[in-house]
Amino acid sequence: MSKNPLAAKVAIPYARALYDFSVEQNLMHQITADFQNLEVFLEETPDLISYLNNPLIGANQKQELLDKTLKNQLNKETFKFLSILVTRDRINLLKPIIKSYLNLVYDLASIKMVEVSTAFAFTNLQKNTLIKKLKELTNAREIRLIINVDSSLIGGFLIKTNSKVIDFTIKNQLQLLAKHLDTILEI
Repeated sequence: MSKNPLAAKVAIPYARALYDFSVEQNLMHQITADFQNLEVFLEETPDLISYLNNPLIGANQKQELLDKTLKNQLNKETFKFLSILVTRDRINLLKPIIKSYLNLVYDLASIKMVEVSTAFAFTNLQKNTLIKKLKELTNAREIRLIINVDSSLIGGFLIKTNSKVIDFTIKNQLQLLAKHLDTILEI
């Protein structure tokens, strides 16, 4: 997720254009799979993102690196799109473009992205139970979980969707209890 709201805004037309192209050319599944894999790959290789985002490195060098690392791994049309981003000096928007594109696809397919913060990693059974419950609550066909482990939550979990935050953390419960005790003791 881009921390820069301007980058996210600039990325939307690129994502929309690729989305429209993928639908028109019947390539949505291939490009979506490429972008899902690319999203994971970029998370695992922050040096690549730093290199692509570096304004001191020329477009030719960036294209050369993409040719060596990704050309054989991606669909021809996905790679062409990356090359266009390099040519237009927009490769620094790759992560927000991927996120925007995938959001368009997920909206179409009724797939909800849900971010879950938890004090301890979920077991597969807990994950599957949570997904099942979230499907019922959101009427989504599919749920994609983004799980963050945060030991400061002490226990429980926090669920974030586009429009809602549901906090079942022990940290939150303790904060609410502290506020309640403060109001009682001040009376």
